[in-house]
Amino acid sequence: MPSPHHRPIKRLLVANRGEIATRIISTARELDLEIYSIYSSSDASHTFGSTHSIELTSPASFLDISELVGIAKKHRIDAVHPGYGFLSESSEFAQRMWDEAGALVIGPGPEILSRTGDKLQARLLAEECHVPVLPALQTPTSDISELRKFASSVGYPIIIKAVDGGGGRGIRIVRKDEDLASLAKRALQESPSAKAFAEKAAVNGYRHVEVQIIGDGRGNMRHLWERECSIQRRFQKVVEFAPSSIEDRRLVGEVINAAMRMAKKVNYSSLGTFEFLVLASPPEFYFLEVNPRLQVEHTITESIAMGIDLVKMQLLIAQGKLLSELGISHLSENPQTPPPICSLQLRVTAEDVSHDWALSVGKITSFRFPGGNGIRVDSHLLPSQPTVIGTDFDSLIAKIIITAPTWPDIIQRAKRALADTYIEGVKTSLDVLRGIVDSEAFAIQGCDTQWLEANLPSTLESGKQISTQSVTNSVVMSSPQNTPVSSSSNVLFRKGDAWSISLTPEASKPEITPTPTATPSHLQLTRIHRNEFPTSLTASIIYTTPTSSPTPYTLTLASTTASFGSLSNAATHRRGDPGNQNHITIPFAGKLMEILVDVGDEVRVGETVAVVRQMKMELEIRAGKGGRVGWVYEGEEGDEVGEGVLLAELEGGAKL
Repeated sequence: MPSPHHRPIKRLLVANRGEIATRIISTARELDLEIYSIYSSSDASHTFGSTHSIELTSPASFLDISELVGIAKKHRIDAVHPGYGFLSESSEFAQRMWDEAGALVIGPGPEILSRTGDKLQARLLAEECHVPVLPALQTPTSDISELRKFASSVGYPIIIKAVDGGGGRGIRIVRKDEDLASLAKRALQESPSAKAFAEKAAVNGYRHVEVQIIGDGRGNMRHLWERECSIQRRFQKVVEFAPSSIEDRRLVGEVINAAMRMAKKVNYSSLGTFEFLVLASPPEFYFLEVNPRLQVEHTITESIAMGIDLVKMQLLIAQGKLLSELGISHLSENPQTPPPICSLQLRVTAEDVSHDWALSVGKITSFRFPGGNGIRVDSHLLPSQPTVIGTDFDSLIAKIIITAPTWPDIIQRAKRALADTYIEGVKTSLDVLRGIVDSEAFAIQGCDTQWLEANLPSTLESGKQISTQSVTNSVVMSSPQNTPVSSSSNVLFRKGDAWSISLTPEASKPEITPTPTATPSHLQLTRIHRNEFPTSLTASIIYTTPTSSPTPYTLTLASTTASFGSLSNAATHRRGDPGNQNHITIPFAGKLMEILVDVGDEVRVGETVAVVRQMKMELEIRAGKGGRVGWVYEGEEGDEVGEGVLLAELEGGAKL
């Protein structure tokens, strides 16, 4: 088939999950499209509102191009919206969908994806357009010696980037030579192509500024101002806002114009975000990358652009609409004139910030989100359907978007919104979000890309104190009996529910025919104290047997295996003792990718002893002291491991 072209859409496949799938489905419903959503057995809340829901073979199928192409062919899909993530930047996915299924992938198309989705190709595009770039290794490589040679030529720090990474994955900053090998290995393992390049790092005082571009593929394009995403950890964004905090609008205008030059060079179609590092004084900027897709933080651009719908624009452009037909001609195109209002997005994630942002695995038992003037919440959580947070997917639970006329108004409204938010069942980033919004640096918009990691302990502690006060003042939090049972469990138990219980012994020998008890026992619920079934259930009951009168009991059910699947816990593996310095313990749940030590090995303080994967991120477990390894985890590489599982035990000895 020829390259994809514009055409009407009747059937849309939403090839993603979580809040972004919910977001796309809401717009597709307004366009009266027939919507196909996809889900895995333990992750389906995002399918609400779709016309058809299709169960995938496994969680990995969300990224399985062949399986998704098969679904598109079977159901005669016209178009596929990949949301954000690896598939949204994959030229292979876009081309195969068109060639094999005749389905158009919403986005700029295979050709533009090839030039922009690959970080090194995007850098070459910037150079062609005379956009400033940092010194870099020009050829992608998997050879660590090549990366070391580059570091020697430009000096540390450097940034290693997977050519096809995204969302902070495949990116590592290296500050000293002894860390290069392990950090490069992690970056390469997070890259689908196992290729990376390196750049000289710009880290002190720089802001992360990105420009939202929209084009119709026929020579018409424009910007929708800029967003700032400087508050981040491990190159993953935590808080985003628009417009940028940089007061020099001439400098911001230069950044926006640079993005426009690049977009025009490739005749950009659909949505694209062009990202830069910007230093206010002395004024300078450097190109970072292009995200040729819908961004997680698209919500704040929608807010400052008077409530436009960027997903709707994507779908209309895919059907042949011109930019002039999208209803945005009234918005200013002068890059030096900022929008008249401000907007802020707070990412609420299932992470234990105090333990290096480790994924918090478990079941969300109850939650409440804020409302009121100027507040929007994007989430896939449903009150009647418990959501399990596992290790297969991203940790994003919800996005709280605040819009107000001024920055001080934004701060006050954000504080109120966060005070009105709670989530039970997993640890979340709410504490650190409260600390960020309450900080002096945030109030004066003084946060650069290094600020959060440099100030995390004090910011988190401040946020915890605010959270404690919020809990004290919250009627809902102090009165858990007001929370419906249905928000805690997908099995609704009520007072008065009753069951007959018959126990039939299993035959120990084939010739024995089991005989059921003549009269069954009887169990009736009189009160539900706690319902987190199947993880746990506590209730008052009346229990009657054939030989006894009705007797009141307290029934307690507690799962002896992890409620979120097969994660290893104390029932199957040794757990580490926090007070034992010789114990090297896994601090977070994930998939055990590598064990780098064996019994008898000598390890040094800070040496990497294992690698655990969370949400496609490779995280290293390091020794807190030196010594000889006397025992090592007895499972297999590839196991799903829970927080607290003992990885290795040292025999002791002096620190090395």
